[in-house]
Amino acid sequence: MPKIKTKSAVKKRFTLTGSGKIKRHHAYHSHILTKKSTKRKRNLAYSAIVDKTMDRTVKQMLGQC
Repeated sequence: MPKIKTKSAVKKRFTLTGSGKIKRHHAYHSHILTKKSTKRKRNLAYSAIVDKTMDRTVKQMLGQC
């Protein structure tokens, strides 16, 4: 079997943690920030964990499964 290539778009957007979870960034934090509250912008700045329903899909695109 040949190796599975990593999707370059996915490798730019996701990172694996030490425990095997997948880290991602929040959307809606790049522009039109004037109408968003400070609390909302602050919470969008932090990273999040990918939902378990999408876990397998993202790992396949990263070439992990």
